[in-house]
Amino acid sequence: MTKAWEAFRSTTPQLMTGGMVAWRGLFTPTELDALERQCDALVLEQARVTGDGVNRSIRSTGVAWVYRTPETEELYLRMEAVVLRLNGEHFRANLSGLSTMQFAVYRESDSGYFDWHSDYGRSIDDPSQEPRKLTMSLQLSDGDAYDGCDLEARAAWPLDIAPRERGTLVAFRANVLHRVTPITRGVRKSLVIWATGPEYQ
Repeated sequence: MTKAWEAFRSTTPQLMTGGMVAWRGLFTPTELDALERQCDALVLEQARVTGDGVNRSIRSTGVAWVYRTPETEELYLRMEAVVLRLNGEHFRANLSGLSTMQFAVYRESDSGYFDWHSDYGRSIDDPSQEPRKLTMSLQLSDGDAYDGCDLEARAAWPLDIAPRERGTLVAFRANVLHRVTPITRGVRKSLVIWATGPEYQ
């Protein structure tokens, strides 16, 4: 068992005041370095989401999809274990599995940001997939590598701001409004993970 798996057993996810859950110590620095290198090798595309029905962009982010392959199988298995524990201790949603993970990069040069939105629902590209019900974000950058670019979630009062420490994973229900504030310096990288399940009844 790797040190990270041992940490998974010995660390505890912490419920924040507004309902976001933060979990530190799930990956060693060496594993984070390897994961970041693996993601950096992917080809980014510019993600733009429109809102308000008037083709107004609410997002400027470079993204790449991290598909489930033999090379990423251990990552997916670890995230499945993370979801099982988080869901059992905090969310208690009816979940079925994970959708494809997304590597997200916010750059000062692109004026990166992602305005208020929720993740709940089915993908336009794959309407047969069950809706996203739990959102998680793993911080890959050092918090001092950028300014701005805070992940904020409005699950309850007060608003939660995700910790910036590298390796911290945060989780919240996918129907919660959340945003990434504009970046003003540097680069922020994260891995976004969604757990899916049947529609709410």
